[in-house]
Amino acid sequence: MVHVHPITSLDHPALQPYLTMRRQEVHREQGIFVAEGEKVVRRLLKSELGVVSLLVHEPWLEKLQPWLAPRTEEIHAFVAPKAELEKLVGYPMYQGLLAIGRIPPAVRLADALRRHPSPRLFVAVDGLGNAENLGGLVRNCAAFGGQALLVGETCSSPWLRRAVRASMGTIYDLSVVETVSLAASLRDLRLAGVRCVAAHLRANQRTLAQADLRGDCCVVFGNEGHGVSPAVLAACDEAVLVPMSNGVDSLNVGAAAAVFLYEAARQRGKG
Repeated sequence: MVHVHPITSLDHPALQPYLTMRRQEVHREQGIFVAEGEKVVRRLLKSELGVVSLLVHEPWLEKLQPWLAPRTEEIHAFVAPKAELEKLVGYPMYQGLLAIGRIPPAVRLADALRRHPSPRLFVAVDGLGNAENLGGLVRNCAAFGGQALLVGETCSSPWLRRAVRASMGTIYDLSVVETVSLAASLRDLRLAGVRCVAAHLRANQRTLAQADLRGDCCVVFGNEGHGVSPAVLAACDEAVLVPMSNGVDSLNVGAAAAVFLYEAARQRGKG
């Protein structure tokens, strides 16, 4: 059921997450995240994730009705002119549409292995600091058949507002495993028969075209600056590079993910 509230004051408790948009650690403690933009919010409403509230320019309520109607939980919809919404959140809103969703329960590595049959295609991220880069990687993961995302202990959260926005809401459909030790989790994957392949530049290694990505595998991407950390690299079966010319020695992590995951999909007959 949707409860509509024209914004006349900022006292309603459900408005608080919109007033603390820059305090992402508070949202994590509360188990919530911010969805921003029409496609990202619509995907949230269509997903199985919980929805807490909406903050919208009033015309959006009618447009979203086909996806709001089937929802069974109580959702507070706060409405105001777009200019007033921008004052509330503190930055320009291109579409005038935000929502608060509930972060799903944590997925254990064993759960992800049971949930997804062979041939598995997992992705792991090590030390990735930029939320938009992480979101772009998530979008590529979903586009090319990635099933689970292992998030290293030094990584940004994929549930940050900018990460969710950059993923275009595709994060809702991935099994997200937030690890205590990514290196240890990769070793566990190898014991389960999953080959771990690092996207990392080093001498005398195989190129992506030479790598076999047809079976169960996990592709590991590293930090924007120094790549995969030594401990995580040591936990992988091999390191693979994308050969480049004209003196270019690296790609943006989102671009690298697109190249690697497309090659995995191609080898599996899905390219």
